[in-house]
Amino acid sequence: MRRVYATPEQLTAWTGKPAPDDAERQLARASEDVDTALLTAWYVTDAAGMPTDPAIVQALANAVCAQVEYRQASGDDGTGAAGRWGSVSIGPVTLGDRRDAPQAAGGVDLGPRAERALTLAGLLPGVIT
Repeated sequence: MRRVYATPEQLTAWTGKPAPDDAERQLARASEDVDTALLTAWYVTDAAGMPTDPAIVQALANAVCAQVEYRQASGDDGTGAAGRWGSVSIGPVTLGDRRDAPQAAGGVDLGPRAERALTLAGLLPGVIT
């Protein structure tokens, strides 16, 4: 079962704008990004894999909302392709370049505010000692 850490209502509160029509899909994809970034993080969960500590619950909701906001700002439709390629055209000549940003744990393109929410909650860097 897919874990989703934030609701459309939380997204509306985070962004200050009405949630988009496909908010549930965007929140699910952002939750996948957060899960990928937290592959080595340790926190207590229930039988469904959801966190039980209220501070962790809030941090994950904040990170997911921040990730949706980041994707929207970068023009990403959830495929991860937006912002990775740039191009310049001059007449009939087109030049393309790759714009890969530094990746978070698991190779996910995690937005800065999402990463900050997870770091402040002690979930990143996710080192097990």
